[in-house]
Amino acid sequence: MGSDGYLPLFETRRARGRVLYRLFVVSVFVGVCLIWIYRVSHIPRKGEDGKWGWIGLLGAEFWFGLYWVLTQALRWNQVYRCTFKDRLSQRHEKELPNVDIFVCTADPVIEPPVMVINTVLSVMAYDYPPEKLSVYLSDDGGSDLTFYALLEASHFAKHWLPYCKKFKVEPRSPAEYFNSSDDPLDANQSKELVFIKKLYDEMENRIKNAAKLARIPEELRSKHRGFSQWYSYSSERNHDTILQILIDGRDPNAKDKDGFVLPTLVYLAREKRPQHHHNFKAGAMNALIRMSSEISNGPIILNVDCDMCSNNSHSVRDALCFFMDEEKGHEIAFVQFPQNFKNVTRNEIYDASLRVITEVEFHGLDGCGGPSYGGTGCFHRRDTLCGRKFSKEYKTDWSSLNGIRRKDNVHELEKNLKGLASSTYDKNTPWGKEMGLLYGCPVEDVITGLSIQCRGWKSVYFNPSKKAFLGIAPTTLPNALVQHKRWSEGGLQILFSRYSPAWYAQGKISLALQMGYCAYCLWAPNCLATLYYTVIPSLYLLKGISLFPQISSPWFIPFAYVISAKHICGLAEFLWCGGTILGWWNSQRMWLYKRTSSYLFAFMDTILKLLGFAESGFVISTKIANEDVSQRYEKEIMEFGTSTPMFTILSTLAMINLVCFVGVLKEALRGKGIIRVYETMSFQFVLCGILVLINFPLYQALFLRKDQGKLPSSLAAKSIVLALLACISFTLLY
Repeated sequence: MGSDGYLPLFETRRARGRVLYRLFVVSVFVGVCLIWIYRVSHIPRKGEDGKWGWIGLLGAEFWFGLYWVLTQALRWNQVYRCTFKDRLSQRHEKELPNVDIFVCTADPVIEPPVMVINTVLSVMAYDYPPEKLSVYLSDDGGSDLTFYALLEASHFAKHWLPYCKKFKVEPRSPAEYFNSSDDPLDANQSKELVFIKKLYDEMENRIKNAAKLARIPEELRSKHRGFSQWYSYSSERNHDTILQILIDGRDPNAKDKDGFVLPTLVYLAREKRPQHHHNFKAGAMNALIRMSSEISNGPIILNVDCDMCSNNSHSVRDALCFFMDEEKGHEIAFVQFPQNFKNVTRNEIYDASLRVITEVEFHGLDGCGGPSYGGTGCFHRRDTLCGRKFSKEYKTDWSSLNGIRRKDNVHELEKNLKGLASSTYDKNTPWGKEMGLLYGCPVEDVITGLSIQCRGWKSVYFNPSKKAFLGIAPTTLPNALVQHKRWSEGGLQILFSRYSPAWYAQGKISLALQMGYCAYCLWAPNCLATLYYTVIPSLYLLKGISLFPQISSPWFIPFAYVISAKHICGLAEFLWCGGTILGWWNSQRMWLYKRTSSYLFAFMDTILKLLGFAESGFVISTKIANEDVSQRYEKEIMEFGTSTPMFTILSTLAMINLVCFVGVLKEALRGKGIIRVYETMSFQFVLCGILVLINFPLYQALFLRKDQGKLPSSLAAKSIVLALLACISFTLLY
């Protein structure tokens, strides 16, 4: 409670132990500086072995040190938020704003329609006045199968929403609820559960049967006028705007089986033409912003990916506690919820939960001025998305924002609004430049959030104990690596763009927040230092040349302290976030794999794009896996399955370290060689050994496994040849 007796709608508290952590950071930084001093002062003289390897390590360690300093901005001032929804209801229940919810999908094969409608149904069932909810599905695949699934969902919603309301069920995605719910104790609920489950199964079977046929049967097409809009459909990239208002919230007859109003439900496939760039997800979102402004015009917008179903029916009210707070709400542009995943295994073989990012780093960004916009699970003010600058004098009058909707009938509305989603609407307008989501980058969400913050607004990160949204994490290594390639490539493109946090944000946001943004933008360049550190020390070890201080030297201490302190702190952080020791080990492997493959290709592709030799693209992560892949994923067996350039690099690096380790071990076991290795090259030997140990799943996939998830034998032969050539060439040259 404030000094004037005011009770806020949310509370902010700072993390405990900040002073101790900052002292720890200072001690590690002193160690890093000592390592730099050692490297500079002990460069081998002319004629001594290892000079160029030493200089390279100086560059790598200088980069690692600077990057580590950047990452401390993500941990320096962590804050945590708590909301008071009871106070919101007491003070603002009658003036709760309209909320427009955008669900985005782009491919009915990679993103199955059944999964999409489960997300739609989960957000339609929010614990919120249904007359104030409007749900929009953007289908960038322009698929009649997705439209048919949504049509089926609109009928099922008449039974599902009252069931959720009556029995207060969680989660409100039907598929997740039926998979997770125990037998209800109440006999009445048990009877209704059987009925609602039967309705869902029948709907799911109809949708899946249509998907198997890859077409909608004529008898189904004839039942709804909306299918007529596909008669002019040519292809996914060449079709007119398709707009269908399946549930009109203004219609007094649009009610569920218990007679209560249903949320508005709209399907949109914006116009696509081969000769016009459609700007990927950003273009789809901007079309939704324009279209919804004429249909429902909710002052609050939530956008979610089609696999990110609601897991907490109170999330809308949580977000409104921030926007509608009388003292601080007027400063907040968007509320970002974390991305959590329902299919993550206990030990997270692909480190897909982003555990440390969601539980630690985003709380640190929140303490610096606000998190970045993550592209899903984010509530926005409509006016800030449309370019409004922050003003201290501006206060939102929520009661006046829920204006009267247009009075056109549904057919007229659909006909009149199609132009808002045309393929040329954005040209010569502020859309994509000053309004809406910004264009020109694969991670349009990040630059959009940054531009909003640079206009003076703040953002909030809210991470409730009951997760707000649950998505689907990658279940194969190729998918995980491709996803990180897209993210890291987009981050580096931001760094070189006009929206770079290094100069665009200068003086507009805090220095700590700038550093936090730069830490993510610089994911890709980490590949160079990591590649050097994983190869060169091992090759010099094979040659018998030491690149690190002897174990008896005082200079060994800063190396030992920095490395052990960093990894012990990382392990403690991971365990504090709810992870396991094996999960942390898996995260270290993925750290290595991402930096030596995903980030490397992201770095090269970005440079090629800057030089004009390539164009930006957008890769959709697949949300489905066959039964064999799913079983191996559940058993936490790493899935490779094919030969790709990324796997060629990973396999070759693993074989180089294996050859070096075996070669040195064989030499050390002869006579007194082991003593020499221990005294002069213990650090390199341990580093090489850890790299061999961490690559064990890769060796299994190359040589031991027989299932479909293994690597091809041709790749094993190729990696052996390349590794031997690298080792022999290095030995001959040096």
